[in-house]
Formats: sequence, C-alpha cells, structure tokens
Amino acid sequence: MDTRERILKLMENNHITKYRLAKEINVSSGIISDWANGKSTSYTKYLDKIANYFGVTVDYLLTGKEPEIIDSGVLTPKDKKDIAKDMERIREKLMNKEDGPASFDGENISDESADLLLAQIESMLGTIKLINKEKYNPNKNKKKK
Repeated sequence: MDTRERILKLMENNHITKYRLAKEINVSSGIISDWANGKSTSYTKYLDKIANYFGVTVDYLLTGKEPEIIDSGVLTPKDKKDIAKDMERIREKLMNKEDGPASFDGENISDESADLLLAQIESMLGTIKLINKEKYNPNKNKKKK
C-alpha cells in the first residue's frame, strides 16, 4: 500500500469525504479527486496537515509503519477542533433558545447553570471521542503496555 492508498483508507475508515478533507487542509476538492484517481502526487506537500487531521504520523503515511507507543488518551488537534465546532452549535442553540428555553422543574435555567451544563457537555464529548477512537479504530488507538 502506498501513501495515496493509505490516505484514501484513512478517509474511508473515518467516513471523511473528499470535500471535507479538502476543506480541513485548505485545498480544492478537485485536488483531492486528482490524488484519489492517481493523477497527482501533490499530496506530498500536505502530509503534515493530513497526518494532523487524521491523528497519525507522517511516517505512517509514508511507510505504513505504526508508531510503537500510541497514547489513546490524547485528543488530536482535529479532535479538539471538532469538539469546539460542536460546542459552538450547542452553545448557540442553548443561548438563543432555538428549541425552546432550557428549564428545570418548570423554571428557566440561569446563565451560570447554562455554563455548567455546557462545560459538562464539552467534557463528555472529549471522553466519548476517546472511547470511540479506541472502539472503532482499535489497531491504531489501542493502549500498549
């Protein structure tokens, strides 16, 4: 398997579209299509961005060799960015009362309670992300002793 095939496999395994990868690493989706079809090898200029996005090393993209020690207890920059995007949407909905006001026992929750709720949701999203990394991609994210 070559670098191009590894990138495509990462996209497939993580359910990432060509459009989404292009947007995340700031290239046109046409460039990603050219990579996928073997018409271009310009992806070599973007290996750092691709590796960071998928939470792998550049060495893995080039050689397929997994790092010896993998810490599945760490969120990648991509993970943190995804959580931040989710939290912004949740925060907007909560503060704008899009789906009705948040309430408890018939009373609207205070701004302080809303902040506590959002902090807890953010913590849970990080935990769920780590659990899912190990569960759905165990060979890459399993804890090694």
